[in-house]
Amino acid sequence: MNGWSLSDFLVIGTLIGTTGLAIWFVRKKVRDNNLRAGLVIGLVLACLYIWAELAVGIFTNLGS
Repeated sequence: MNGWSLSDFLVIGTLIGTTGLAIWFVRKKVRDNNLRAGLVIGLVLACLYIWAELAVGIFTNLGS
């Protein structure tokens, strides 16, 4: 299958939107700068991991 389907756009839009909302929530609610930075980095890494798994299945075959 070549190209993206509508469901692909919906999944990546949900992933980006959820990650952005989680980062916003952490930045609003967490006062400790070190904890805030760690949580934001963790959220970004989790988003990248999920994206990579869905795209090509680096560690599993979810995307294949």
